[in-house]
Amino acid sequence: MYNQITSNKRRTAILIFIFVLFILLLGYFFGRYTDLGYGGLVLAIIISLIMSLISYYSGDKIALWTAGAVPIKKADNPYVYRLVENLCITAGLSLPHIYLINDPAINAFATGRDPDHASLALTTGAVEKLENEELEGVIAHELSHVKNYDIRLMMVVIILVGTIALIADWFLRMRFFGFRGRDSNDRGGGQLAAILMIIGIVLAILSPLIAQLIQLAISRKREYLADASGALLTRYPEGLARALEKIKNFNQPMRRASTATAHLYIASPFSAKKSLANLFSTHPPIDDRIKRLREMIL
Repeated sequence: MYNQITSNKRRTAILIFIFVLFILLLGYFFGRYTDLGYGGLVLAIIISLIMSLISYYSGDKIALWTAGAVPIKKADNPYVYRLVENLCITAGLSLPHIYLINDPAINAFATGRDPDHASLALTTGAVEKLENEELEGVIAHELSHVKNYDIRLMMVVIILVGTIALIADWFLRMRFFGFRGRDSNDRGGGQLAAILMIIGIVLAILSPLIAQLIQLAISRKREYLADASGALLTRYPEGLARALEKIKNFNQPMRRASTATAHLYIASPFSAKKSLANLFSTHPPIDDRIKRLREMIL
């Protein structure tokens, strides 16, 4: 468990480093193309710092806003509040901000930059359709993401994926509107413009795939880990297993599902039919998760 927490911290640093390096490289090419010279690099540094800060301090707010989550207090829903409170005491965690999403689907997610700045969101469908032990299992799963620092890693991924798509769009728009830089009249300027156009087209085409691969790289293993550590927290794997069964048998697509935040949820917020035999799903097959939970001996 501690090795996984350390690994997540290290992977977060690597992701941010690659992200900043990628932006600097594109800033260099942008400067060459727009006659800004090294000004493009300076602009890229500013953009990378701003986006990194946004991802660190506001990524959770973006995810909650996208989901349509509404904060609640203890008086609004004492049942949910006490469940979260009790599990936090057991896990030795600070109480996260608690949100409800008005949606009949059974789902939940946690977000934030660290255990002291975390938020937990549950759908009204999960609260209404799950039995006490089942809902407790779902909450324990999400609190495990908090304790394992998965929430920080997931938050960075959201901003990274969105930024890749944004940069691709910039390149395409520059070319679409016929923009010409200083190199367009120089020898080889046309070749540079062609290279930049190819980069933009490739990024625009591959951005959705890149986003999916990034999410796949971190999502599946962390879901298995959160299932196991959540079961250890409640000492009752069957509760989460039953919740996952209900999700499999009775769930429905969420109204405000987003590909950018799909990997945050305990189960995919989309219809299972949208997944090609789960090949590109951000989550492991539910049947396999249930099987592993029921094979656990505590």
